[in-house]
Amino acid sequence: MPATPKRKLIEVSLPLEIINKESARENYIYKGNPSGVHKWWAQRPLATCRAVLFAQLVDDPSAHPDQFRTEEAQETERQRLFRLIERLVVWENAMDQTLLQEVYQEILKSTGGNPPAILDPFAGGGSIPLEAQRLGLESHASDLNPVAVLINKALIEIPPKWAGQPPVFPGAAEEKMGEWPKATGLAEDVYRYGQWMRDEAEKKIGKHYPKAVSDNGSEANAIAWIWARTVTCPNPACGIRMPLTKSWWLGKKKGKEAYVVPLVQNGQVSFSIGHDVKKAPIKDNDGTIRRTGAICIGCGDVAPLTYVRAEGKARRIGQQLMAIAAEGDHRRIYLPPSMAHEEAAKVEQPEDAPDTELPEAALGFRVQGYGMTHHADLFTNRQLLALTTFSGLVREAHEQVRKDAFLAGLPQGKPLEQGGSGAEAYADAIATYLAFVVSKFADYNCALAVWYPQEDRPKNLFARQAIPFVWDFPEIAIFAELGGSWNGCLRVMRDSIKGIPAAGKPATVRQANASTRTYGRGIVISTDPPYYDNIGYADLSDFFYVWLRSSLRDIYPDILGMMLTPKAEELVAEQFRHGGKKEAETFFENGFEEVFSRIRSGYIDDFPISVFYAFKQSESDAEGSASTGWETLLTGMLRSGWMVTGTWPIRTERSGRTRHIDSNALASSIVLACRPRPEDAGTISRKAFLDLLREELPVSLNELQQGAIAPVDLAQAAIGPGMAAFSRYAAVIEADGTPMTVRSALKLINQILDEVLSEQENDFDAETRFCVKWFMLYGWNDADSGTADTLSRAMNTTTTAVERGGVFRARAGRARLLPFEELSGDWDPVADDRISLWEVVLRMAKTLAEVGGTETARLMAAARQRVDLDTAQELAYLLFSLCEKRGLTQDAILFNGLGQSWFDLNSTSLKLAATMPKPVQGQFDFTELSG
Repeated sequence: MPATPKRKLIEVSLPLEIINKESARENYIYKGNPSGVHKWWAQRPLATCRAVLFAQLVDDPSAHPDQFRTEEAQETERQRLFRLIERLVVWENAMDQTLLQEVYQEILKSTGGNPPAILDPFAGGGSIPLEAQRLGLESHASDLNPVAVLINKALIEIPPKWAGQPPVFPGAAEEKMGEWPKATGLAEDVYRYGQWMRDEAEKKIGKHYPKAVSDNGSEANAIAWIWARTVTCPNPACGIRMPLTKSWWLGKKKGKEAYVVPLVQNGQVSFSIGHDVKKAPIKDNDGTIRRTGAICIGCGDVAPLTYVRAEGKARRIGQQLMAIAAEGDHRRIYLPPSMAHEEAAKVEQPEDAPDTELPEAALGFRVQGYGMTHHADLFTNRQLLALTTFSGLVREAHEQVRKDAFLAGLPQGKPLEQGGSGAEAYADAIATYLAFVVSKFADYNCALAVWYPQEDRPKNLFARQAIPFVWDFPEIAIFAELGGSWNGCLRVMRDSIKGIPAAGKPATVRQANASTRTYGRGIVISTDPPYYDNIGYADLSDFFYVWLRSSLRDIYPDILGMMLTPKAEELVAEQFRHGGKKEAETFFENGFEEVFSRIRSGYIDDFPISVFYAFKQSESDAEGSASTGWETLLTGMLRSGWMVTGTWPIRTERSGRTRHIDSNALASSIVLACRPRPEDAGTISRKAFLDLLREELPVSLNELQQGAIAPVDLAQAAIGPGMAAFSRYAAVIEADGTPMTVRSALKLINQILDEVLSEQENDFDAETRFCVKWFMLYGWNDADSGTADTLSRAMNTTTTAVERGGVFRARAGRARLLPFEELSGDWDPVADDRISLWEVVLRMAKTLAEVGGTETARLMAAARQRVDLDTAQELAYLLFSLCEKRGLTQDAILFNGLGQSWFDLNSTSLKLAATMPKPVQGQFDFTELSG
């Protein structure tokens, strides 16, 4: 009989708070972040991947009862491992070799001195393979998408080959005497040859990027040209070339405000620049685009969007220069357009511009309806000229690098794809990164970028996972010094390469379909698979692929052999591609079953696999709600013989980003730890399964809440522990003798989750229980005062007591709860003589939304002297759930923000509370009882 596999840390416990904190913080760290090497969608934070991989390989102390004989001893050892993880996930420690060696030794202890190799078959942006290599593990990556394959090569295959090597660019090594650790020499060469490309490009096309003339007549370096799309006004009596713009604003920094002022004279539209804040555009008159159409600034008529789209399909959407952004004296200046600058932009489309077609319809695409049908349509002709010029210069730089590397002492050698490490392979490597700079450059230098007036700068196209149509856009002065210019993109690339560990055991990257590839024995899987129908990776990545292929097809002929990325085999539930919703769902489910069946075949059960998932798609019917994305993923995994042994919510998105409660994107990734289900796993009845959920889900729910998961993600996160109970059995048997489906199990998990949240009410004070019950019945609406009196007595309180708490009002026979906007502005938790959890949570949610975290933490510090904040946190989750059910979206957003920020607020409030005086015990008030 085979030995029982040792439980790993990921199957027992994790220090979620610090992992979540550092994962969220990493999203705001740009300099030196390897993720900046190339854009990928929904890329996991590196800190998350480090923590998960470590916990996936390291034994939990409970696996060694001979060494840690008591629960206390096991917990002490677990806390030691936690402290190691807490240091490991901090960004500033990512290159600490002493710490990484300590971590590696811990992994060796749990793996018998022979750590397994790590494979991610959906490698995408490469976070998991990169962090496996950083931890000293043998790392393997594969992906069907050629862009993802190149990203992974740039992260884990290329850098170790030349780690420690000085740059070969003439004179570069001599300028900095000494060592060139890790990939710093590689990064320096990318920067130097990129600078050479910039100089060559300026010689070729610099004339198309003229200087601006400032108000005083002196020359100024142009930074960007701000364009508005145009159509002819459909009103025959007007017929002007009407501008289509979302906003007239150019700059909103205080004291430096600037905006476009349109003027119509003799049927012609012209623009000037305004600075007077009193005359500036406000919401009702900002721009010309409205929900249903565009307002003509000449006649005031509305051109319906149907007309605008028809004009686009007829190729009659034009563009007009609205303003020029230029360098001023330590500030941006905005200048009116000039004929010379309009003429400079008029260039012919280059012959070698990509002529590949956009998909007729695809996830995240909105441009086809406006006549954009080819990749070349996403750029102006001047942008195409710049991109084709730089793509050609990548090929020229390749030859230059090869010569210089040979002169620097590297043997000629074989190409990179044949395993070479000499001058030829080095030239291939440098060209790869330079082509990535072209990709980054294209992300900003397209006709779908936007101007960000709050910061006086351009914003790239892929700020989100879509290619939307935009009405006005900046065209960057490519030789200027700003983010999105060639030099700006080049600096980001240099710094990102420097952040690559460039060490560890050999790594391999290959292009492969996860559904058909083979999986070797002894390899541990950690992966971040596609999220059902949330992101169309292949169609989106074609935006970059057409330029990468132009620059690198001779270096990677097999990877870049197709005109566009593979689509038919991509494991995404793409309705447009598969002929409908049901067909797409079936394709996705069957694909996942095939993937995990192949992984299951021959998998050694010494380690769990880890699967990241961050998708929410709920569907409701008479029996409850379930999630199609989760259902298809889990059905595929369970059919192929896996069971869930651990589940953890890891915050992986920016907590401050704009999100909607019904958004499919989660703020937290759910990490599943799974093992092969035993062949002799038994069955369980529906009733026994429900009893199991009622026993296990409250404990898991408490862990999720303590881990600071966003309330909006709680229902999705609860799927993990619920499915852990479901998947450990071969089947859950329904009353009619049939096996329970995953969909039915998901509905039961949601049902029990609601029960658990409601049961938490027992911990609330009487006034809070009254408010919760009233809110469940009436929301913020009023009802009869007699009903309020009856309900309050049932809750062992009085309406007078609730009113004194400042959250309820009873007047003239009617009663209601006070909504956020009616709460008084001056509230002191210490001085409040009738404080309740309800008031604390509402006021903190309101303060966080209106004032910010610092003041909210101060309130929390004061409140913790009066109420149990753990129970207050439970109330925040419950109130989010109730608001969501009542359709109170804006209120739900406030409670979600509070729940998601709870860990950070709590940490700050503890420090503040230590400096606060202890409250003085007041006298007991008998007036309520006598009333």
